[in-house]
Amino acid sequence: MDFRAWRQLDWLLLMAVLALVLLGAAMIDSATINSPGLEGYAQRHLLFAGVGVVFLFLIAAFDYRLLTPFQWPAYFLALALLFAVDAVGVVRGGARRWISLGVIDIQPAELAKGLLLISLGQFLASRRQAMDRFWTLVHYALLLAPPIALIYMQPDLGTAVSVLFLGAGLIFAAGLAWRYIILLSSSAIISLPIIWASMEDYMRERVLTFLNPAAADPQATYNVRQALIAVGSGGLVGKGYKLGTQSQLHFLRVRHTDFIFPVIAEELGFLGGALVIFLFLVVLSRLLYIALSARNMYGRLIALGVALIIFFQAFINIGMTIGLLPVTGIPLPFVSYGGSNLVTFLALIGLAQSVYAHRPRHL
Repeated sequence: MDFRAWRQLDWLLLMAVLALVLLGAAMIDSATINSPGLEGYAQRHLLFAGVGVVFLFLIAAFDYRLLTPFQWPAYFLALALLFAVDAVGVVRGGARRWISLGVIDIQPAELAKGLLLISLGQFLASRRQAMDRFWTLVHYALLLAPPIALIYMQPDLGTAVSVLFLGAGLIFAAGLAWRYIILLSSSAIISLPIIWASMEDYMRERVLTFLNPAAADPQATYNVRQALIAVGSGGLVGKGYKLGTQSQLHFLRVRHTDFIFPVIAEELGFLGGALVIFLFLVVLSRLLYIALSARNMYGRLIALGVALIIFFQAFINIGMTIGLLPVTGIPLPFVSYGGSNLVTFLALIGLAQSVYAHRPRHL
């Protein structure tokens, strides 16, 4: 571990991430005010952020190239964590997604994202000369299927799709032959009826509600309608911090987690929402630059993988809260409350920073 690497960090990326974290803490504090049972969540968000920042700096000081021998340990640890959810997981809201450690609960599916990025990235980097071979695709699919299936069975469709998106983006970036990309796309389309039949009832209801909200149960569209009211009523500069009616009067549900963006838009207005999107664009642009400046394929895939995960979750979360996408239980990275999610994302930023710190010095 070389702490001199800290001098080579991408400070613009770090500042943008920390700005999102601090904005998240402020908005969680607003969203949970006068909410019994949610007291102190903003402080807990900052506590988790502190833990995550420690991981960020420690991982950044570690040369990512030394992770290559840990391809399989990382993969099997991810599977072990997901199997543990089924064995000793805590059920909440009809889903078994958490493991209780007494003081805190962890969500292994979040931790598995980083472990799978380390494993799948190395798998593809080591086979960069064999991306036109069918068995490379088969082997990769066999690696990707078990964690996706375990997450989906919790059930957690949103996280399962995010892992699938990560896996698809990585193999595309690694140079998968176009004939296989066409094959995979065709297979995905053909399998849609099977996927639809396997979905839980509430998952299908969310899709149908999105496609035809007029015919849906009013309760099924309640939170989306409240979110749209919050976003629309914010105007240019918002109603003021802690002055939003939809959040402060508790019309908006899960406002400190999945629906934090409408709280921002209502209280800080269009400018506040635009600031959040701008900060995400800064984060994504810096991650893409890190990917382009990486000294090897493994580093390129790691940085790109972090960008893919952040982009997917931010796009889905904001899209669902403004009615452009079906509702899913995906939080807004760095901003929404959630310890496992926040620590994982900060650790992933540390991994990308390691790639940047150990880039060729002429760049």
